[in-house]
Amino acid sequence: MRSDNVKAGVQQAPHRSLFNALGFTKEEMERPMVGIVSSYNEIVPGHMNLDKIVEAVKMGVAEAGGVPVVFPAIAVCDGIAMGHIGMKYSLVTRDLIADSTECMALAHQFDALVMVPNCDKNVPGLLMAAARINVPTVFVSGGPMLAGHVKGEKRSLSSMFEAVGSHAAGTISDEELLEFEEKTCPTCGSCSGMYTANSMNCLTEALGMGLRGNGTIPAVYSERIKLAKHAGMAVMELLKKNIRPRDIMTKDAVLNALTVDMALGCSTNSMLHLPAIAHEIGFDFDISFANEISAKTPNVCHLAPAGPTYMEDLNEAGGVYAVMKELADIGLLHTDCMTVTGETIGENIKDAVNKNTDVIRTVENPYSKTGGLAVLKGNLAPDGSVVKRSAVVEEMMVHEGPARVFECEEDAIDAIKGGRIVAGDVVVIRYEGPKGGPGMREMLNPTSAIAGMGLGSSVALITDGRFSGASRGASIGHVSPEAAVGGPIALVEEGDIISIDILNMKLDVKVSDEEMAARRKKWQPREPKVTSGYLARYREMVTSGNRGAILEIPKTK
Repeated sequence: MRSDNVKAGVQQAPHRSLFNALGFTKEEMERPMVGIVSSYNEIVPGHMNLDKIVEAVKMGVAEAGGVPVVFPAIAVCDGIAMGHIGMKYSLVTRDLIADSTECMALAHQFDALVMVPNCDKNVPGLLMAAARINVPTVFVSGGPMLAGHVKGEKRSLSSMFEAVGSHAAGTISDEELLEFEEKTCPTCGSCSGMYTANSMNCLTEALGMGLRGNGTIPAVYSERIKLAKHAGMAVMELLKKNIRPRDIMTKDAVLNALTVDMALGCSTNSMLHLPAIAHEIGFDFDISFANEISAKTPNVCHLAPAGPTYMEDLNEAGGVYAVMKELADIGLLHTDCMTVTGETIGENIKDAVNKNTDVIRTVENPYSKTGGLAVLKGNLAPDGSVVKRSAVVEEMMVHEGPARVFECEEDAIDAIKGGRIVAGDVVVIRYEGPKGGPGMREMLNPTSAIAGMGLGSSVALITDGRFSGASRGASIGHVSPEAAVGGPIALVEEGDIISIDILNMKLDVKVSDEEMAARRKKWQPREPKVTSGYLARYREMVTSGNRGAILEIPKTK
């Protein structure tokens, strides 16, 4: 056992004295030590129930003969952090989570791990850590929130943000806004649509790192507690068989996850996180893979914000496995990939059934014959940009309009709510990328304001920042290279005509090469917005959005 490095032999007598201080018995000292990475806290609604999940995992580990030991991982609530300086601290936590978990697991020589995340950056951060540490590992999340109900309709957090825009437009009253506020988020759990947290928890099943139902069983269901117990038992089986994360998270498994992403219509943030996870296993993930896979993968789900169904509906319809079975039946998955069940993807999904074809359409009757995400390139985004195609209305798939240029998110929101953005405009928000932000803020406030103001089918938004999974409409993010490093988005001027062609994966500004070259000669880098603390260190190490905003040590000149 790896933990013998801290428990066995004469040289480890001092170590054992410290385990004695922890109350370890002689019997426990002889058993495998399993780290339970708990993301529990009292500020994130998706994490407030994780103490119960962790206790259930501990029971499962102990029943199967292991010794569970809990240690923490941090978490930021993207909703609470949205629209102010706090959002600069969201994406950056992914790497803090990965780094701190690596430190704890290797410093204390755990034999195996159970990761208990739930919200946006915890899942990818802990997947990155699992690949680095490479001891047997199982994931079990806290589960999704149930949908809210307002005026007889199911609602989610995106509805709440859009209600603020509607209120600014004068189309709903103070009392109606208050009803949204009080009823949109009725339970604990990750927000109830196919936003980033639920996207990544579903993709954990597709990667093979989570048990069936990890992505979809609602947080308040007792079945979630049973799942956690089984996760604790499963990790002990993985330990016996010596099945490790890098045996599971292979190149083919990552491509499976991208395929399932396309079918589900996941958050654009998955195009930051999958490349980062791939990087940890030595797979150079080019975001253009998305278009190759999208071209052959039908989009079979329209979960909120793309449509009227929610995570609880996907769960009742058969969950991620039912979606994967649809894809496998037409040969779109690598079914021989190993999983945390000790069996392959193919063995796991062989009995999965699609119980509701209104929620999970069949591959013969998809929402579209192509996947939910698209990578757009052109002279405005030579290295790529990302759009959630499944959440774009038909009339905005091809669009041309004048650029309305803003140097930060706040200025754009003021213009939108002030009525200064009109039908046909293309809102450009720059210097919000990984380096420029720093931290690559999500732009849920401006996209929701556009939708709430009734402009969702006539105004596009382009940024080197990113979008919440709750965003919908022609919202194109991750524009690379970003403005802070002199990307073309830094050279766009007010009134330039921007051409968006999602059908043909193109994003261009209709300005001649000669004019762009002249503008480039005049361009000067901006002074950094942050010069101290973690964000300053992050800015120096972070790469472009098209590479997953991974951290690299800067090359010396």
